[in-house]
Amino acid sequence: MKKTVVIDVVGLSSGLIGEFTPFLNNYVKTRNVSVIEPMLPAVTTAVQSTYLTGKLPEEHGVVGNGWYDRTDAEIKFWKQSNKLVLAEKIWDRAKRENPDFTCSNMFWWYNMYSNADYSVTPRPNYLADGRKMPDCYSAPASLRDELQEKLGTFPLFSFWGPGANIKSTAWIAEASILTDQRYNPTLTLIYLPHLDYCLQKFGPDFVNIKQELGEIDLVLKRLIEYYQQQQDVELIILSEYGIAPVSRPVHVNRVLRENNFLQIRVERGLELLDAGASAVFAVADHQIAHIYFNDTDKMDQVKLLFEGLPGVAAVLDEAGQKAHGIAHERAGELVLIAEPDSWFTYYFWLDDAKAPDYARCVDIHKKPGYDPVEMFMSSKARAGYKLLRKKAGFRYIMDVIPLDASLVKGSHGSPAVPKVYHPVLITDNGLISQNLKATEVYELIWNTLTGDSAVEV
Repeated sequence: MKKTVVIDVVGLSSGLIGEFTPFLNNYVKTRNVSVIEPMLPAVTTAVQSTYLTGKLPEEHGVVGNGWYDRTDAEIKFWKQSNKLVLAEKIWDRAKRENPDFTCSNMFWWYNMYSNADYSVTPRPNYLADGRKMPDCYSAPASLRDELQEKLGTFPLFSFWGPGANIKSTAWIAEASILTDQRYNPTLTLIYLPHLDYCLQKFGPDFVNIKQELGEIDLVLKRLIEYYQQQQDVELIILSEYGIAPVSRPVHVNRVLRENNFLQIRVERGLELLDAGASAVFAVADHQIAHIYFNDTDKMDQVKLLFEGLPGVAAVLDEAGQKAHGIAHERAGELVLIAEPDSWFTYYFWLDDAKAPDYARCVDIHKKPGYDPVEMFMSSKARAGYKLLRKKAGFRYIMDVIPLDASLVKGSHGSPAVPKVYHPVLITDNGLISQNLKATEVYELIWNTLTGDSAVEV
């Protein structure tokens, strides 16, 4: 099989390639640039699972970055076991057909406990006193130690949150190079998240994102030039989604609460969403929201409620979900799609004074929905004070995240966005179609590996 490297540049769309990405702009002049049709949902874990299986969520089961576990009666986000992806991965097929094939998975999601030969993924240490320490997980376990010895501890707090910056992306790039030098895998999957941060904060506003565009351009230059020095390496650069400008947060759980569908628990004067006891509740994920019912008699009433809600473009029942390839038991009984200028928050409280303690923290596992406001900081002075308490050995809570959803200026998830915000795929193969479905990306990677004809025009 042919050595192949797939670089996932999160949030990259055609409109971002230009003046502020001089290396990439020059690189694409002699390559084929295709547009990938956004799938539903156009979010990280679902799209990556489709790229790696060739299946839609109705088959691989990843209906979003999180969903409601009906058995545990818990909303779960950003889990990491590869066993959650219910379809065969491309490396499993390749190993079956060629025993010499090996795969390196550098930070693509659902990374843990797969059959990929070499893998690294974020995995903090949670200490008994409540502290969260930066770290990562790898297979083999020794790879983590080798990489952190050479590159330093994985910069977890640069990977997400108000401190997100180029450091984590650059670390992943260098780790990918070191892993390639150590093991020479047949297929390498590299995840570069840097643009996700600025694009969700500011939208595709070049005044505010030009520095970040230049930074990711330099990381791409480093990776591409490294692999170009080797013989017979095929490079594929792609993205999972583009990020469109938004101006309207839609608080779907607040709407359900105001109509007496939510069950709220009060603990220590703060409110918590009790999903298992609620008649109906929403799991918000960027521009989609899964609506789950413990009382299906409310279905018609809730569907009518959301069909008339500003910011909601579509309400998908079972038939609508089948048409979009997302009809799976993990999905909500209804799925909402936002208008292109809107996105869905997880907020369920009506008074900020009663918001749960995790609302003002970076806490991707406790929140019953995705929260892009975690990239903003309410007060640098407050954050500095908390860090001083940390260094002094005192207990502290990093409650520095604002509760203002209007801060978010970019989002994704809906397939109904202008083409300028569609994800892209860049390859040396001039036979690739200019317009691809997400499921065809799998076929393209497979054909690149095997040297077969690619997805043709």
